[in-house]
Amino acid sequence: MSTVPSDADVQALTRLYPVLDDLPAAERDRALREQAAWVEAPPGTPLFREQEPCRGFPLVLRGEVRVARGSSQGRSLELYRVAPGELCVVSTSCLFGHQGLSAHGDTVGPTRLVVLPPPLFDAWCAHEPFRRFVFGVFADRLADLMALAEAVAFQRLDQRLAAALLGHGEVLQTTHQALADELGTVREIVTRLLRRFERAGWLVLGRERIELRDAAALRRLAAGDTAGV
Repeated sequence: MSTVPSDADVQALTRLYPVLDDLPAAERDRALREQAAWVEAPPGTPLFREQEPCRGFPLVLRGEVRVARGSSQGRSLELYRVAPGELCVVSTSCLFGHQGLSAHGDTVGPTRLVVLPPPLFDAWCAHEPFRRFVFGVFADRLADLMALAEAVAFQRLDQRLAAALLGHGEVLQTTHQALADELGTVREIVTRLLRRFERAGWLVLGRERIELRDAAALRRLAAGDTAGV
């Protein structure tokens, strides 16, 4: 749902993306109010789809966007997530290369974002600070994607699952299907591995809930120490 931005919205956006302060203020504010689309999206809203043309460049104010690549078998591999203050490298590459989108993006929770139309994105990239910012984030995301490719190619799935369970506190509110989507595999395999971890005493499974009991064991497995596993 499109909304009309307030002065507070524009100020919040520039706090999250300080590089916008390097643009001419009057020109920037007029473009944000008259050209950009300010969108409120509920969880699970499709923002863009693979092979479609890019309709705009998203800047996230609140919430999160999950970017993933699908396969002809219906499986999905999460590439990264876009949080407030971050950029979407798939949208960037699509706009720079004038090609179809190479992945799809959906909101994770209630999300507010600003979508810059392609002509506005091109105009802002003519300003060196904004262009350097975009390329800098692009390089960081590329390094993340290279690490993901390495993990998919060379790490065992149980290692990747153990790593995915860590860093979220003692209790995860998630589903087996969500973990499978994140890892690019099928739910049945994730369920089998989680039950193995449960038998080892590392965690306790509940309905859309996973309670970690031995994070140290999971951490050792994620690091590649498979002795005794």
